[in-house]
Amino acid sequence: MDDQRQSQPQIQITVDHAPTKDAAQPHCEPLTIIIRRSSSLILTKFHAGHFRISLSLCSQVLLWKTLGEPTNDAHAFRRVLSMLPSTAFVFLWSLALFTLLSQSLVYTLRCLFRFEMVKNEFFNHVGVNYLFAPWISWLLLLQSSRFIVPSTISYQVLWFASVIPIVVLDIKIYGQWFTKGPRLLSTMANPASQLSVIGNFAAARAAAQMGWRECALCMFSLGITHYLVLFVTLYQRLSGSSGLPVMLRPVFFLFIATPSIASLAWESISGNFDVSSKMLFFLSLFLFMSLVCRPALFKRSMRKFNVAWWAYPFPLTVLAVASTKYAQEVRGGRAHGLMLLLSLLSVLVSLALLIITALTSNIYVLTSHKLASSPVQTPNPPGIPR
Repeated sequence: MDDQRQSQPQIQITVDHAPTKDAAQPHCEPLTIIIRRSSSLILTKFHAGHFRISLSLCSQVLLWKTLGEPTNDAHAFRRVLSMLPSTAFVFLWSLALFTLLSQSLVYTLRCLFRFEMVKNEFFNHVGVNYLFAPWISWLLLLQSSRFIVPSTISYQVLWFASVIPIVVLDIKIYGQWFTKGPRLLSTMANPASQLSVIGNFAAARAAAQMGWRECALCMFSLGITHYLVLFVTLYQRLSGSSGLPVMLRPVFFLFIATPSIASLAWESISGNFDVSSKMLFFLSLFLFMSLVCRPALFKRSMRKFNVAWWAYPFPLTVLAVASTKYAQEVRGGRAHGLMLLLSLLSVLVSLALLIITALTSNIYVLTSHKLASSPVQTPNPPGIPR
């Protein structure tokens, strides 16, 4: 038996390790995984609060348009601003438009692929208010445009496209306040709720510029009524009511923006910066001084950069625009000095946040790229949609 086994030929199996298509496929997988992971991360992290950036940029464009408008004011500062080159304004307007279009596209994709997150944001008492921000941004960008005249059909179509979502959100929020009583308002109201009122005032100002006085009065009356209710509620809110997180405390600056844009809206409706507009402007100026004198309120929220920091430029810019209208009406040295101070403060804060955001975004992108390009242990890592 042993001789027979030894006499049998032995067969040796050799496995060829030549590369195949399946073996070469893992070299292409990391790039696909990086793209999928990055897109999923962007849609997950991006929320309506990021529209603070476009809101601030669009209001900054409105400020520069207001400062550069020809006027009969003999003050030297206004004469210098009226001679600014139009190229700078076109660049700033294009930057604001590009930012708003990009954010609108990303949030549209979020609505398609992360609908549950959008739904949770809609039913959140803080997040729902930022759904007004993109439409307010479009209205401000429309008012600051030098290419679309208010009397054209395109201006009217864009106005309707921006106002209809605002009215729908108004019905949702104000309807809850009206049907569920003051207990709901006292517990759910927060400084971010003023964005709903700001949307009405922005729509009223754009309607007044088109000559639609009745529509402007309708939107203004809707905004001023709920602003009074909201203002009193926030002043005497219950001690046990739900407040804002510490990192969202910059939203308190919206107290400045609401009366400021209300004064601009009434100025467009009445035709001049009359007593009512001045009263609203003085109220916003008083609220601005009240917040500036309390820096400890924002100390903890300023320890680490957050997109909530973009809540500062928009109120400051709208206040600066109102001060410009006030200086045109009063034509005094103190009024022009106040306009210069607020305008410079608004520009510096916006520029500083642009630089900080750009630097922070670059660091974040590099870190995410290193994490995404690390070796992957599983073919389909968790968190990536199949």
